[in-house]
Amino acid sequence: MLSRLSLAGLIAAATVVPLSVSVAPTAVAEDCPSVELVFARGTAEPPGLGRVGDALAAALRPRVGSLGTYAVNYPASYNFLTTQNGATDAAGHVQWMADNCPNTRIVLGGFSQGASAMSMLAGVQPVGDRIGMLGSAPALAPNLANNVAAVAVFGNPSRRFGQPLSSNGQFAGRTVDLCSPGDPICSEGSDRSAHSNYEWAPYPDQAANFIAGRI
Repeated sequence: MLSRLSLAGLIAAATVVPLSVSVAPTAVAEDCPSVELVFARGTAEPPGLGRVGDALAAALRPRVGSLGTYAVNYPASYNFLTTQNGATDAAGHVQWMADNCPNTRIVLGGFSQGASAMSMLAGVQPVGDRIGMLGSAPALAPNLANNVAAVAVFGNPSRRFGQPLSSNGQFAGRTVDLCSPGDPICSEGSDRSAHSNYEWAPYPDQAANFIAGRI
């Protein structure tokens, strides 16, 4: 098994921007989408949904009605203690949507470090008992968790420690937790390149089909 230090190095190597203040969306209720994808990018990706989030949105759009997207605002840096900022920002956006677009179905997603942020919202330790590596944030409040229709995570570190979100935490049963064969971040594999292919088939379609089945 990889050491704590080497796991952190693998996450950094496989997948950084300053933290900025999240600005609430300006949409009004009549402009609310039928589905909102809230996605947290992986380490060192520039602000936005990230390459995996973009691929998921593209695959999901034809399968649902109107689709809105929200890029979780967090550093995605090599300082993994700031992962909790992503969980906090995502929770804030879910609250905003509940207040302003109560009929919109919420979908959460994340890749690599972004998946760890989603683990925190699920109430799951992002790297098992090595939680100090990534910090923590409160789980999403139960009333807000009920607004989440589906969750999709890719290359999720908590899966490597026996806690996939598909069967652990408050999103169990409504999460697809995808791990490429050999990916050392989400499994006992040793193929680092396997952590960099989630934007390619079959993963975006697998996640989109799962989500569409729950909307």
